[in-house]
Amino acid sequence: MLSVFLFVTPVAGQEAPPIVGAPTESSESGEVATPSGIVEKEVVEKDDLTQPTKEVKNKLEKVLEDNPVGELSATNFLRVAVLQAVKNGVPVNTVILILLFPLIVAIIAAARHLIGVRGVGILTPALLSVAFLATGIWAGVILFLIILVVGMGARQVLRRLKLQYLPRMALLLWFISAGVFGALLLASVYNLSSLVTIGIFPILILMLLAETFIDILVGRSASEARDIILQTFILAMLSSLFLAWEVVQRVVLLNPELVFLGVAGFDLFIGRYTGLRLREYLMFRPAIRDEGEEE
Repeated sequence: MLSVFLFVTPVAGQEAPPIVGAPTESSESGEVATPSGIVEKEVVEKDDLTQPTKEVKNKLEKVLEDNPVGELSATNFLRVAVLQAVKNGVPVNTVILILLFPLIVAIIAAARHLIGVRGVGILTPALLSVAFLATGIWAGVILFLIILVVGMGARQVLRRLKLQYLPRMALLLWFISAGVFGALLLASVYNLSSLVTIGIFPILILMLLAETFIDILVGRSASEARDIILQTFILAMLSSLFLAWEVVQRVVLLNPELVFLGVAGFDLFIGRYTGLRLREYLMFRPAIRDEGEEE
């Protein structure tokens, strides 16, 4: 019995042999061995306003805690409502996005109506900005370019089949889904974490908006389509940066009445403007100047 005991007991200072199939500690590279033997990589979450992650919620909820609201009045009624909604379980990042979305749409409308920026409506760049906010601008642009290329190629193939509209669109989305999966597979092989960690929500937005951009590429001249798509992308990128700006998020949380009601007033202002857009004024400035000199 003594010999058996000495045989199975490890000598002091000697490490016990690892148990086959047991999980090991994570290494410096962030890899963890699971009981099945598959090596998993720990993913470090980034601050994403579109997702109610613990880091985002704690940071935004701390802003509310550090700036307590007083008694209900005509100047803080919306802030009290925001605080009550957050206390009742509504994610604070969701509240911010809902309050900021009309502001983003108003800025895009002003850029088109007052400045003359060309684009695909006002909802398309607004949705793109939210998608870019969730993916990161460059990762979102790369993924959307892949979707456009795959969609254009699939459209050329489907035109020869002469299918009806709805089945054709279903097949188009089938090709796009296959292209997105292939892009994510390659990104995982080459360890491109910015693409691998993209959630389904922004991917669906990009896939659904692809049809609109494909129609523009097919139905307009190359230069016109390029200008419209480029300006739409620029609007979406700037709007995404605006949404991600922490100063703007703090202002919306602490002064929701000023932002939300101010947006409505701004929309009324630009809706009543009937003059020349800035782009048109610069285009026709020589003619306006010549007309003024003749008078």
